[in-house]
Amino acid sequence: MIVAIDGPAAAGKGTLARRIALALGFAHLDTGALYRAVGLRVLRDGMDPSDATAAHRAALALNPADLSGPALREERTAKAASVVSAHPAVRAALLDFQRNFGKNPPGGVPGAVIEGRDIGTVVCPNADIKLFIDADLSIRARRRHEELRSNGISVELAEVRAEMAARDDRDRNRADSPLRPAPDAHLLDTTDLDIDGVFAAAMKAIGGVAK
Repeated sequence: MIVAIDGPAAAGKGTLARRIALALGFAHLDTGALYRAVGLRVLRDGMDPSDATAAHRAALALNPADLSGPALREERTAKAASVVSAHPAVRAALLDFQRNFGKNPPGGVPGAVIEGRDIGTVVCPNADIKLFIDADLSIRARRRHEELRSNGISVELAEVRAEMAARDDRDRNRADSPLRPAPDAHLLDTTDLDIDGVFAAAMKAIGGVAK
């Protein structure tokens, strides 16, 4: 079974995906980490994330060691990830990895929860359940601002909001695999919901499919 979860930054899909995976005993993949790792590698190589050739080279050189570490959560990395993810060659390089994870979850578990921007539309269009998680931009910016502050990163809320708005625009308007809900996705707005409420709604949708 594959559960595909899509949505913009700080909508709550990461927390939800991990909780669903834990509850169902499924494997979990944050595809955003793949793109953040590519973006970070480009930055560390002293290259520009908008350079499609450099980004593609970084994607091809990606290894498991690149998928962990505090630098992946830095705002500059998130910005670079959004830029490199717009390159078709980068998306193609990472597509097989994502699809194989869904078809063959590690550890022999019975399913996978995969989160990202185009899981239900491109990566796993035949996923058993598709969820699209969204929330008001101001709420998402506040959540990200609080997360950054809790990690000791000093940044103005207005700056976080502006960067998030720019990232939304890139993700939703890129030519290749834009951020949008699949026609058969369950839409969950987390603006006025806490994680327990979102989790309950998601599990209800999953239970309906499972029956």
